[in-house]
Amino acid sequence: MMTTQRLVLASGNSGKLQEFDRLLAPLGYAVHPQAEYEVPEVEETGLTFVENALLKAREACRVSGLPALADDSGLAVDALNGAPGIYSARYAGEPKSDAANNRKLLEALSEVPDGQRTAHYWCVLVYLRHAEDPVPLIVQRSWDGEILVSPRGEGGFGYDPLFWLPSLGRSAAELDGDEKNRVSHRGQAMQALLEQLAT
Repeated sequence: MMTTQRLVLASGNSGKLQEFDRLLAPLGYAVHPQAEYEVPEVEETGLTFVENALLKAREACRVSGLPALADDSGLAVDALNGAPGIYSARYAGEPKSDAANNRKLLEALSEVPDGQRTAHYWCVLVYLRHAEDPVPLIVQRSWDGEILVSPRGEGGFGYDPLFWLPSLGRSAAELDGDEKNRVSHRGQAMQALLEQLAT
């Protein structure tokens, strides 16, 4: 009989908790939210997705005493030198607003013609066995697309209504949940992490 390994998700996002719990349960992991262990929100002072994911995972490990999983993700637009990047969630400032972020992105790209609006969603996942783990598992994956001139679709979140997928002929907001999980940056990163954890 497989023993269950407890793991802390360094996030307060209930959707992510359910997603990771469903994916990790077959490998014997029970995923718990960091709020269960009163892990404080970490100030994301890193300059990269990797650094910020490490900060979050390390704090969750330190406070809970358990292994931790953290992700950091966002959108990098080539014509904007990689912006909004690590500031994707707060691109238009506080309070966080997907609608305001999308408006600001469209304004920033208003002079950029079709064919030069390439962009990449990035996801970094970090798994730490303990707070001082010298060899964390780190995976990063991207999802390539283009930024539309106006939103399309009702699903997803963040920049999904503006993120056009030429190979599928749809925006990320027009994909159903299962399809998005198969092809997205987070879905690809999660599969890569699952392969590492299974070995």
